[in-house]
Amino acid sequence: MDRHRLSTFMSPFQARPWMISSGAAAAPSGGSKGLKGIIAGGITGGIEICITYPTEYVKTQLQLDEKGANKRYNGIADCVKKTVQQRGFFGLYRGLSVLIYGSIPKSATRFGAFEFLRSNFVDSQGQLSGSGKLLCGMGAGVCEAIIAVTPMETIKVKFINDQRSPNPKFKGFAHGVREIIKTEGISGIYKGLSATIMKQGSNQAIRFFVMESLKDLYKGGDHKKPVPKLLVGLFGAIAGAASVFGNTPLDVVKTRMQGLEAAKYKNTADCAMQIFKNEGLAAFYKGTVPRLGRVCLDVAITFMIYDSFMEIFNSIWKG
Repeated sequence: MDRHRLSTFMSPFQARPWMISSGAAAAPSGGSKGLKGIIAGGITGGIEICITYPTEYVKTQLQLDEKGANKRYNGIADCVKKTVQQRGFFGLYRGLSVLIYGSIPKSATRFGAFEFLRSNFVDSQGQLSGSGKLLCGMGAGVCEAIIAVTPMETIKVKFINDQRSPNPKFKGFAHGVREIIKTEGISGIYKGLSATIMKQGSNQAIRFFVMESLKDLYKGGDHKKPVPKLLVGLFGAIAGAASVFGNTPLDVVKTRMQGLEAAKYKNTADCAMQIFKNEGLAAFYKGTVPRLGRVCLDVAITFMIYDSFMEIFNSIWKG
């Protein structure tokens, strides 16, 4: 082989340009992006849940409310009124500690996974295709469902459900978790895993797809054009609304599967069939209005806070 041929020879194992910007050879960059996402997401999750928890409490109470003699509330206002009358204003914050413990790792996992996946799916211009947005969002949702959402949501629903009984048995977060595990085993905090994976996967696929698409639409081809934070909030609210109408039935099934009476359902499919048979199709959309308000506010706040922290991190943390 002569010198000219040696000089032009390219090893099949040498990193190509597209591998540098994305894919396996971009692991360090992807890892750095993922770590930024984990930290920014964790901070965002803690702030966001303190702002939006009362609407989450009302939504869960209405979804757990059954028809007939056991029905306790006649809507959102009645639920709020009775809760405040019986337990005071801070009754709307019962179970908050559970969500704080869960919201930070949930948000950290979601954004960390999305940033890592995004760094491996972008094209040479650093942009995601439509299918890439959906897949990265879905991957982020599946990761958070397995690592954080299922155990923490199960505990949260059982706590709120316990407070509905005449004689609540859980004295606090640690005591409640011990009682659940003692009674039901570790599987007791992983009830409704398949429903949660479906819910979170579809949730984040819709939200990230809508958010990223609206940002791209605003930028109009200028990828470096900054998006004002108020506009990020508006885009987040739209993304949140889209996800609510897209997967509220899964959220209802998930909530029932994680309640204290989950034992009466054989599995996720059986739960859905029993709800349809006993309560009708409308039952799958219980709590839609309070959930719509909570999710729109939640997603708007989340993306505004997250974008702000990522801007700070990207300015001081290169790579």
